Parts: sequence; C-alpha cells; structure tokens
Amino acid sequence: MYELVFWKYLEEVYLNHHLVYESISEEQAIIDGLEELPVQVILNRIASVFSKWEKVDDKSWKNNVGVGAFQVRTTAQSIKIDCYGTQGTTMDKLVNIMEEFKCPLYDPQVPERYDEMSE
Repeated sequence: MYELVFWKYLEEVYLNHHLVYESISEEQAIIDGLEELPVQVILNRIASVFSKWEKVDDKSWKNNVGVGAFQVRTTAQSIKIDCYGTQGTTMDKLVNIMEEFKCPLYDPQVPERYDEMSE
C-alpha cells in the first residue's frame, strides 16, 4: 500500500506536516489551522476521472483492465488515498486532481509535503 494525503492550510497558517498527518491518520474531527474541503465535489471529480474503473463502493475504485486499486478516506479537512498496486501514472492523476483544489500532496513514506512552502 502507498498513501497519498492531502489537506489545505488556512491562509497564513503553516503547521508541522507530520503532526498534521498523524492527526489525520487518527481521524481527529477538526484540526485547527486547516481549511474545510469540498469533499463531495472532490469525490465526484475522482469518480469522473476514473469513470472507466470499477467503483467498488462510494470511495473505492479497482482497475479491471490493468493493475491497481485505491480507496479514498475523508474528513471534512482531508483526503487520504490508499493505493494498492497502483501505477505511478495513476497516482499522478490523483495528485493532479487534488492540485485542482489547491491541496498539495503530503507523502508520508518520504515524509515530505510538496507545496511552495516546503523546506
């Protein structure tokens, strides 16, 4: 499994990325300093981009003509995508979708957040 995690800071707020990730992983209800996301709009966009994939349930997709599957977990302020055997090009599509909503990727495997404020 490979995790892709996304959130958006409030203007003028910049927190420790790993601590934010841990809070998201623990599914804390509200994290001070993060914006609320249009979660349903984002899920609809993912469903549109991956319309040729089998939709296993409301938040899971499986590639029936190739490799990979992914599940989206959400809070009001975050999107966490668990990728299973998913190719890099598929993960790039997911990252690009989230960039449309100004939500940069946090890659907990590295760990690094890919935004203009990264150190």
